[in-house]
Amino acid sequence: MASALTVLRRLYLSIYNWTVFIGWFQVLFLALKTLKESGHENVYNAVEKPLLLAQSAAVLEILHGLIGLVRSPVSSTLPQIGSRLYLTWGILWSFPEIRTHVLVTSLVISWAITEIIRYSFFGMKEAFGFAPSWHLWLRYSTFLVLYPTGITSEVGLIYFSLPYIKASEKYCIRMPNKWNFSFDNFYAAILTLGIYVPGSPHMYRYMLGQRKRALSKSKKE
Repeated sequence: MASALTVLRRLYLSIYNWTVFIGWFQVLFLALKTLKESGHENVYNAVEKPLLLAQSAAVLEILHGLIGLVRSPVSSTLPQIGSRLYLTWGILWSFPEIRTHVLVTSLVISWAITEIIRYSFFGMKEAFGFAPSWHLWLRYSTFLVLYPTGITSEVGLIYFSLPYIKASEKYCIRMPNKWNFSFDNFYAAILTLGIYVPGSPHMYRYMLGQRKRALSKSKKE
């Protein structure tokens, strides 16, 4: 029974990782193709559908951690996925005015390369029980560059979207109302920017620790 559950777990995670890998590969291909042919202003429109699907699929990773399918702690998975979803849906999808900014291209490319490597790495591990050493190195080294470019793009896009958030009042809840509750999306965006200040260095140090452990373990093996 236990072995059957193990097989089912590995089969499910293999399908999940390779499916999302295909989604992110499509995002990168379309981003680079559009960037070359018609400029950064058109990148978002080209990648919107696969981007929304691939990034939204990451919600399942929180569930995977909660039910014990994977060993990744929810405490580190949740903020990463939460910030990505906020950028994807709360900024890019919600405010079309920001979609032509050059930072959209750097964001999409940084995310896509990171996720192509990550999902193919775990796809290999689940499907075949191992990943090549070069793949391991890429998995735990490319973030050294891609994390700063991705975070810079995220922060920049939230900042540049602030005037549009304030002017539109989209998602704002004003009192009086039956819930006796108010919400201002503009100040929520500012608060989100504030969270990046301590959050980004913390996550970077966490990933450096992961890299050290993973590469040290690889050398011993």
